[in-house]
Parts: sequence; structure tokens; C-alpha cells
Amino acid sequence: MDLNMFLHMKIKMETRCLWVMFLGTINIGLALVTLPLFSVLKKQPSNAPIYYARPLSRRHHLPFDDSSSSLNRFLPSLAWLSRAFRVTEDEIVQDHGLDALVIIRLFKFGIKFFTVCSLVGLVVLLPTNYGAQEVQNGSYFTMDSFTISNVKRGSNRLWVHFAFLCFISLYGMYLLYKEYNEILIRRIWQIQKLKHRPDQFTIVVREIPLCIEHKARDCCVDHFFSKHYPNTYYSYQMVYNTEDLEESVSQAKSLARKIEDLTESSMAKRRKNKLSLLGLLHQETSKAAFLEEKLQALCHRIHQLQCKDTLQKKELPVAFVTFKSRSGAAAAAHLQHHSHPLLWITELAPEPRDVSWRNMRVSYRVVPLYKLGVLIAASLLTVFFAIPVTAVQGIAKYEKLKQWFPPARAVQLIPGLSSIVTGYLPSAVLKGFIYIVPLTMFAMAKIAGCIARSKEEIKACNMVFYFLVGNVFFWSVLSGSLLDLIGQFISHPKNVPSQLAGAVSAQADFFVTYILTDGLSGFSLELLQPGMLIWDILKSCVHGCQRETSPYLYSLPYFRIIPLVSLSVLIGIVYAVVAPLLLPFLILYFCLGYVVYVNQIRDVYETTYETCGQYWPYIHHYILLAIILMQITMVGLFGLKLKPAASISTIPLILFTWMFNEYCKMRFLPSFHHYTLQDAAENDELDEKCGLLELHYENAINAYCPPGLRPVNFMASESSSTPLVSS
Repeated sequence: MDLNMFLHMKIKMETRCLWVMFLGTINIGLALVTLPLFSVLKKQPSNAPIYYARPLSRRHHLPFDDSSSSLNRFLPSLAWLSRAFRVTEDEIVQDHGLDALVIIRLFKFGIKFFTVCSLVGLVVLLPTNYGAQEVQNGSYFTMDSFTISNVKRGSNRLWVHFAFLCFISLYGMYLLYKEYNEILIRRIWQIQKLKHRPDQFTIVVREIPLCIEHKARDCCVDHFFSKHYPNTYYSYQMVYNTEDLEESVSQAKSLARKIEDLTESSMAKRRKNKLSLLGLLHQETSKAAFLEEKLQALCHRIHQLQCKDTLQKKELPVAFVTFKSRSGAAAAAHLQHHSHPLLWITELAPEPRDVSWRNMRVSYRVVPLYKLGVLIAASLLTVFFAIPVTAVQGIAKYEKLKQWFPPARAVQLIPGLSSIVTGYLPSAVLKGFIYIVPLTMFAMAKIAGCIARSKEEIKACNMVFYFLVGNVFFWSVLSGSLLDLIGQFISHPKNVPSQLAGAVSAQADFFVTYILTDGLSGFSLELLQPGMLIWDILKSCVHGCQRETSPYLYSLPYFRIIPLVSLSVLIGIVYAVVAPLLLPFLILYFCLGYVVYVNQIRDVYETTYETCGQYWPYIHHYILLAIILMQITMVGLFGLKLKPAASISTIPLILFTWMFNEYCKMRFLPSFHHYTLQDAAENDELDEKCGLLELHYENAINAYCPPGLRPVNFMASESSSTPLVSS
């Protein structure tokens, strides 16, 4: 090798190693600033609506020092950290549900898996990589010296990598099986604990035919189920297109809030007893009287819209049907009720707070078109997002950046600035780009026709995960020579593993930076909630000195947390054999993520529904996909390293992983998608012994009253108002 070329390569590798260390220092520094700042801000009572939103909404005691002059409130502490570690899984399930625990178990899986992989990788694989070639002029103190790139072609040391590949594949499958089984056991316990829930007695019926005689569908529902389920059928609740009614109710609620605010403001000013304010008080009283008259007229209109004759014209071919037993509902939900498969379609009802009333208006027959439209939109977003991703990755390649943008040569004039531009900036910009992706995908999922909000969020999880895999992983790996590689993939599909392997090996530095940015910076900012802080300060400036006392309470964003964390698992698994130095960073990532989200689940986010762990099968699928992707990558790497025997030996491992996935689908998946007849019958027997069965199914039908038909009670004079329709 030419001496100048060797020196150039040496300088380039040492520079990469230095900027990775430099970027790690930046992220650690940001975390060391953000976390103490959070611990101080969390102690301030004025910030309770942000950092204690959930306890505040439930009127729980807040852990503030009664003494406002206490210096302890302004000193950083680790109390929140120790509190997070003391929280048990049983407490999380009891207070927040099994879905919240699934997120915590995902972080625990990462800690368990990557701790063992790090120990084995650092003890066995790292010395194997480092000692694979002779030291030349100190060039071994670079990051590449510790990766599989340092191993000679055809070396027998590659069998160590093959053994490590088998070990982490089998260990990962063992952990996945164990987690799946434990989540299933907890799911069965949770369903039994929530046996009073209305959804266990209720099914959703769609595509109800029109009764020719009465020109309505409600009588058809009652006749059909009374005839075919005479012993178990109880009652039904029709669904109506009440969009205008819901809008009127929303306007009435807004008016009621305005009247309440005006009344409180007037009372406060009267207590001050200032004569100069009498004119202003008179104006506010007149305004309140006008709003009350408007509210009364609006309530009268709501009652008119709720009358039976008006609602019958807005009847939808959808109904909630309640049974006298869980076993009766479970049996009816899984049967085909008509020879025409698009009539009398039944499924178990989501719990009342999980119902997406908006999508109840979507006909079952056009739902596939909605899903296709969403799939096309998500695919187009994934493809067009490749443009900013490729541009961001171009920044990481300084030589190409100078060609695309000549003024970038000025960066060389400032020492160290080029390392920031080519190292930290791509990860930070990419993180900023993908922050809006989950929200966009969730908005798409909402128009896919799902009748449950949980199904919308699960669909969004899938779309976000595959988007991130496609853009953040594959596009980041293959960018730079993307068009050339796509052409090679099309003309020589057999070369895909080797091309992927070469690209993966070259991008280890970028993903170390990504993990640091997403972990240390991302989780720290999740704790700090800077957006909410800024918004709260702006509101306080607008409304004067009075700070907002109502909590900023939002639902737990599964569609954002699960895909992003699953992507980090995928990156770690794929790079476990290629670059074992990445593994310790992942332990730090999952440990920090664990304490952050235990804190957020307990104090910040609300769980607005409970699916009893239905997110876990999707997480299981994401992790298995990562294991298979790692194995395919290693097939290519062994081929590039001229070790065909290792490549061929990896193929049975891929087949075994696929068979393991199929077995898990048969063993666990049906229990997550269906409510078993055995569990339903056992819960019915327990209720019959306690005399609670009748009470539970009587409460079930009232729980599914559409929002527009619920009692209207905005003023004292309206306290007796009730919906004019009941089934």
C-alpha cells in the first residue's frame, strides 16, 4: 500500500474515533445539564400541571415541601430516580394497566439482552477483532480496530463470530419466549381482574340489514338476536350519525365554561369591593346573562336532536349488542351469522373509552379502500422522506459535502467545527425530521376505519416502525451510493446480503451517534418537557401572573415510544456481531429509558384505554425481524470475508428463527386476539356465585351510549335533562 494512502486512511480512522468520543461528550454534557434542571423544576409547585399532571388530575397528594422558602426545592436531587427504581411491576399494572407495563418490559428486555451480549462481546469478540491483524504504527487505536472489518479475509477467527451469532440468536429467542409467556399469564390475570368491564359482555354488529316493514334497523337487531340467542341475548344500543349533535354539545360545553369563568371573575372582583370596577362588573353580568340565554337555546336544540324521530333518520348499520353472559358474547363474536359474509358481521366490542365513534360511520365494505389509501400514503411518505435522509447522510461525508456545497470548505478554518458538522449534526437533524413522523402516521391511522382507538395506535406503531427501519436504518446505511446500490440489487439480487453487509459495516459510527442522541438527549428532553414549559410560560404571560392550574394531561403515546425503542433494539442486534463496542451504549440507553418512562407513566401520562397487553405480539415481531436481519447481514459479511462455510452454516439458523416465529404465532397469538370461551365461562361462574352477573350485564348496555345521547347537564336548571331516546 502507498505510504501516503496509508497515512490518509490512518488519519481518517483516528478522526472518526475522535469525533465519536467528542459527540459522546456533547450528549453526556447535555444530559448532565438537563437531568439536574429537571429535578429542580419538578420540585416547584407552579410546574405541577406539567410534571405531576396525572396525580393532579386525580386530586392525589403532591410531594411538595410545605415550606415555600425551603432551599431543598432549588437543589438538584436524585429522588425521582430512586423512586422510579422502587416501583414494582405489580404497582404499574394495578395503577396504569398491562399496556403501560409492556413498555417497561420492552426496556427491561433491552437491558437483559444487551447486558449479556456486552459481556460476551467485550470479553470474547473484542479481543478477537483487535488481535486479528498485526499492529502497524499505532493504527490500532481506532474504532475500526474493534470491528469485524479488522479481521482478515478467510481467517478462522470468523468462526468465533459465527458462534457469537448463534449464541445471541438463541439467547434472544429464549428471552422472547419467556417474555411472551409471562405477558400472556399477566393478560389472563388482568382480564379476570377486569371481569366487570362492559366489553366482556358486548359485541359490535356491523352491516345490519334494513327492515323492509319498519324502514329501520333497530327492530331487525332485536328480532335477529332474540331468535338465535334466546337464552343469552339481553339488549342492544344502535349507533347514529350524530355529528351535528356532538358539535352542538361541544358548543354548549364551551359556553358553559365561559359562563363559569365570568361568574368566578365577577365574584372575585366583588370581594375586592372597588367602586371603580362597578361598571366593568355590570358589563360582565350582562355578558353572562346573554351567554346563559344562548346556552338555554342550544340545550333546547340538543333535546330536539335527541328525540327518537330525528335519530331514526340518522341510524347507522352498526349496533352494540349485550349478552347475559361473557361466554354468550364470546361465542357470538366469533361466529358467521349469515350466508352472505358481508351481513351481520360481529366482533368483540372495545371497551367504552376505547371506541372510535368517528369511524363507526365508515361502512365495513369500504374499510379495505381506506386501508389501501393509508398504505399508499405511508409508502409515499417513506419514499419521499429518503430525500432529506440522503441529504443528512451526505453531511456526514465531508468530502461529498464540499462537492455539493463549496462554501462548506470554510468549516475547516474553525478547529473542531468539521467534527461537529459531520458527526453530531446529521444525527440531530435526522432526529428532528423523524420527530414529526409518528404524529403524521397516527393521523393517517385515524382515517383507516378502525373502530377502536387502540387499533388505530397499533396500526400507527406498525407504520412508524417500518418507516424508521426503511429510512433511518436502510436509507442511512445505503445512502451516498444509493442509486448505484439499487441498480445492483435489481440486476444482481443474489448480491443483496453482501452489499448490505458492506454498507452496515461502514456505518457503525453513525449509529453510535444516533443511539447517544436518541438516548441521552432524547430521553432527557422527554423528562424536561421543554415544549410544555414554554407553552405554560407563554400562557402565564398572556393571562398575567395567574399560572395555569389545570394539568397538561395527555395519553401515553405508544405509537411514538414503541417504534423508536424497537428501532434501537434492531440497530443493537444487527451491530452486535459487527461492532460490539456499540453494545455498552445500548445498556445505558435502555437503563435511562427505563427510569424516564417509569417516571412519565406514574406522573405525566394517562392511560386512556387498556387492551391487556395486545402491543406485545407486535414488539415480539419487531425483535424477531431484527434477529433475522442480523443473520442475513452476517451471511453477506461471511461471504465478503471469503468464509463461505460460515455463510452456509448461517442459513439453517435463519430457518430455525423463522420456525420459532411460526411456533410463537400458534402458541401465543390466538390468546391475544380472542377472549377464550373457557376463561369467559369461569368468570361467569365466579360472578354467579357472588350474585354479580346480572349487575354487570345490566351496566354494560348503558356504557355504550353514543356521546351525543349522553345526559346534558350544563346548568343547574338543566339538571334533570336526560336523553330522550333509550333502547
